[in-house]
Amino acid sequence: MKRRKFDARALPGKAAGQIDDRFQVATPLRKLLNKVFPDHWSFLLGEIALFSFVVVLLTGVYLTFFYDPSLEEVTYDGSYAPLRGVHMTAAYASTLDISFDVRGGLIMRQMHHWGALLFMASIVVHMLRVFFTGAFRKPREANWIIGSLLFWVGFLAGFTGYSLPDDGLSGTGLRIASAIMLSIPVIGSWVTSSIFGGEFPGTVIMGRFYIAHVLLIPGLLVALISVHLGLVFKQKHTQWAGPGRTNDNVVGERMFPRYAIKQGGFFMIVFGVIALMAGIFQINPVWLFGPYEAAVVSAASQPDWYVMFLDGSTRLMPAWELNIPIGDGYVIPPLFWPTVVLPGILVMLSLAYPFLEARYNKDTASHNLLQRPRDVPARTAVGAMAITFFIVLTISGGNDVFADKFYVSLNAMTWVGRIGLILLPPLAYYVTYRICLGLQQHDREVLAHGVETGIIRRLPDGRFVEVHQPLGPTDEHGHGKLEYVGWVVPKKMNRLGALGPAVKGFFFPLEKPVQAAPPPHVPLDPAEEPPAATTPSANREEISSGSR
Repeated sequence: MKRRKFDARALPGKAAGQIDDRFQVATPLRKLLNKVFPDHWSFLLGEIALFSFVVVLLTGVYLTFFYDPSLEEVTYDGSYAPLRGVHMTAAYASTLDISFDVRGGLIMRQMHHWGALLFMASIVVHMLRVFFTGAFRKPREANWIIGSLLFWVGFLAGFTGYSLPDDGLSGTGLRIASAIMLSIPVIGSWVTSSIFGGEFPGTVIMGRFYIAHVLLIPGLLVALISVHLGLVFKQKHTQWAGPGRTNDNVVGERMFPRYAIKQGGFFMIVFGVIALMAGIFQINPVWLFGPYEAAVVSAASQPDWYVMFLDGSTRLMPAWELNIPIGDGYVIPPLFWPTVVLPGILVMLSLAYPFLEARYNKDTASHNLLQRPRDVPARTAVGAMAITFFIVLTISGGNDVFADKFYVSLNAMTWVGRIGLILLPPLAYYVTYRICLGLQQHDREVLAHGVETGIIRRLPDGRFVEVHQPLGPTDEHGHGKLEYVGWVVPKKMNRLGALGPAVKGFFFPLEKPVQAAPPPHVPLDPAEEPPAATTPSANREEISSGSR
């Protein structure tokens, strides 16, 4: 009997056929791999958050092999000589062991911390990009809400991880958290005793935070990220206005293989940057802070950057107590307002903003094209006002450090923060609004009069004028006929023709000048927007760089 020849090249195809015969996955998988994503650098911010989260998960798994979430008191006998013989908790001792005695432990700890900071920073920047470009508008309100929740869940992940080493710094943060919970009216004592297992600090909090940090919160983050990505696939990605791009299509690259290869490379870049930062820049040197002692509180205890705005709001809050004459009297402490009420207001405002803006503008249409910030000056000004508010509070969170380093009165720093918190956000709103209008006007002037060429011509009457290059057809007065459509307008001669490049670059949008069509009209006033598109988002045409 003749032996059948084994064909290794045909093996993947046969295996795929066998799998499809049983599970019928070819059609949905082909649809997934052919998914088109627009190519622009601003769309990589979400990927940075995703990839840094993966790095945090990987390094966190490694750290769990060596960390002991116990508050049992031990005597340290590890490699760090200054603390040898000092009584401390097993949690702090295991953190020191990870830093000095576990092979690769310190670099993993630092990568974990830098990755977490980058995760939160990229979420914030990504959310700002979504806000300023209007990517949260219908039909993507749900994804905006998920993004907001991701920040606050990441906030909890950061705080629980920050507390686990049980050093002097994290213990101070844990004490503040206990005070915040106690300030909640009616249920504060119950909440605190439930979480800490009695009076602060108790003996069970580290184990509970450990479970929350390595299991519950990551699980919630993975669920939110999965839903977020699922909605991106279902609703398709937004895109910038430009030649060939309309509200009913999406121009970009197919997910496989080009886009997937790019993202693989980008993940390695993010991983490398985090590893480089962990190798070069020291962060959270717990051995310098010493073990936490409930009777000791040090000055200049600073949380991570995304928590400092709450610290600042606490420092700026006047010592106003609210006395409620019920029974023997009930007092709501000043700490309740900046640490419980303020975050609650911020959460609700961020979640409700897409609906508030749509209701204010009477806007019920679906939007798949992004807006430039200058074209929506009111929203951009609101965003600038919010950023200013956040910056003032963040700086105030370190006002004791500023007062110490610059020999300034801490009381003066506090009052500067209070006054700045009232005056600067409205000022930022006004200045930003005027800048947006000025940028719009500049674009309109270029459309009307053309690009400055740098060529000076002398007229017969002796006057000197600069020659302008029109961007399109002109009328009898030499004024351009192009309308303002909310798209990039070249301002210099060397930028003429650079818009909508045909080069398939990593940081450049993919364009096809031969097939280019005039950009769609984007009305400045949403009230002037045409009626809602009858074509559902899911039916948007996908145009990729490859052959169809």
